[in-house]
Amino acid sequence: MITLEVLDECSPLLEVILGSPESFGGIPKKDNIYDPKTLLNVKNGTFPSEEAIKKELDAFNDVLMGYDVKVHRPEVFKSVNQIFARDIGMVIGDQFLFPQILDKRSEEQIGIHFIINQIDVNKLLKVGGSARIEGGDVMPYRDYLFVGYSKKEDFDNYIVSRTNEAGVDFLIEHFKSWKIKPFELKKSDYNPYNNALHLDCCFQPIGKNKAIIYKAGFKNQSDAEWIINFFKPENILEINQEEMYDMNSNVFSLSHEIIVSELKFERLNQQLRDWNFIVEEIPFSETAKMEGLLRCATLPLRRSYA
Repeated sequence: MITLEVLDECSPLLEVILGSPESFGGIPKKDNIYDPKTLLNVKNGTFPSEEAIKKELDAFNDVLMGYDVKVHRPEVFKSVNQIFARDIGMVIGDQFLFPQILDKRSEEQIGIHFIINQIDVNKLLKVGGSARIEGGDVMPYRDYLFVGYSKKEDFDNYIVSRTNEAGVDFLIEHFKSWKIKPFELKKSDYNPYNNALHLDCCFQPIGKNKAIIYKAGFKNQSDAEWIINFFKPENILEINQEEMYDMNSNVFSLSHEIIVSELKFERLNQQLRDWNFIVEEIPFSETAKMEGLLRCATLPLRRSYA
């Protein structure tokens, strides 16, 4: 059986699902594209190859293994993109939340069924009804669950709106010991520079008291200001629009002291080192062309709280 425990984003990682690039389907047809960055790279002829993605995920896997993390990979199905494991499930506390996600992505969840089958059935929680949630929108932090979402008007009009108000209500109903703090995100189906696909595309807590944020990714600037005041301005790294597009907020914490980051994020990585983080730099810019980075490729199952 697999033991679950995730209370935050940054405690020492023990066990994780890492996405797989195997047989991900190659260049998608335009009617099968559901984010603007992928669409842009397909139009520009810069969509990444399976070989390039494999090199990047292999480098990530090597870092995880180097820190003695137990790594699971999804089962491979032909022409199913299983790179971004974050969105197809999530662990909150000691429960595995099996969400309702975008219909076009539902096949991805089949790849982790063999892992789900190793979890106590009493610890499995399936999202039902009209609730929609993707894991990139949900972040446990201390006694908070930070949640990115869209209200009805945006959820009904944008395919990049992945978590709705009913999803927020579901979390409120089922995780009563947590403070649910929702943030409405800015959406665009066609301009990746004006789109926060998930909360982790414009914000992420790191370490014990710090955070990365792109303020313009929030539909209401009062939400961005709430985050800055919560973490304190001196503990905030604000990224600009180009850095948001490159996904600087989508790094991955191995612990409070160790962060995996893209090697080209020079300003971010220097700031992290100035804050005394150990930064494990790996190439991941090809994967980023599909509007996902390091956090997106992972689904943590267990962190240490000893």
